[in-house]
Amino acid sequence: QVRLVESGGGLVQPGGSLRLSCAASGSSAINAMGWYRQAPGKQRELAATITVLGTTNYADSVKGRFSISRDNAKNTVYLQMNSLKPEDTAVYYCNAFERFLAKEFWGQGTQVTVSS
Repeated sequence: QVRLVESGGGLVQPGGSLRLSCAASGSSAINAMGWYRQAPGKQRELAATITVLGTTNYADSVKGRFSISRDNAKNTVYLQMNSLKPEDTAVYYCNAFERFLAKEFWGQGTQVTVSS
């Protein structure tokens, strides 16, 4: 089984920045990793993903403001969030796909609140 542990959420003012981290353990066969978010009363949605080779994909709503990166040696993925807006407020979930199990795993989520 793969365990994902997220950190870095919190309260930030509009226009501020936060950096989320997610460390995966339990497997060395992690392929794509990503961040999804779920705002109150809304469905979970993609924020950004990154393949093991570094190919990235972003939701239109975060392009130009968020940057996803990973350290394959540490099995860790990061999400740098800049120019945060109140509509970025959500629980952010880390996601990872384990290729031997052909299964995706989720972290427990970390709250990001953007408010003045």
